[in-house]
Amino acid sequence: MRVIQASLHRTPPGPAPRGTAPLIHDLIWAHATLADGLEHIRPRPTEHGLDLFLFVRAHSDASAVQQMRTLLARADTPIAAHGFTVAAP
Repeated sequence: MRVIQASLHRTPPGPAPRGTAPLIHDLIWAHATLADGLEHIRPRPTEHGLDLFLFVRAHSDASAVQQMRTLLARADTPIAAHGFTVAAP
């Protein structure tokens, strides 16, 4: 298992509103497929938005990063609808 960190930045800048971390957690799961290899998500509020720690089944770090880029790109529009932009892992 690999751990990939990604950041979601708030638009407008600032910390994520209370309750946003579980919402984003569920949103990412809703867009995940078996091919993504996602095992766990740990969102952590930060002063800029949220950091995501994505636990991934992958053969290498490079493939884990690519799998998570694909997943986050798939979820980009709904993430943006909740006031975040994805900083690529």
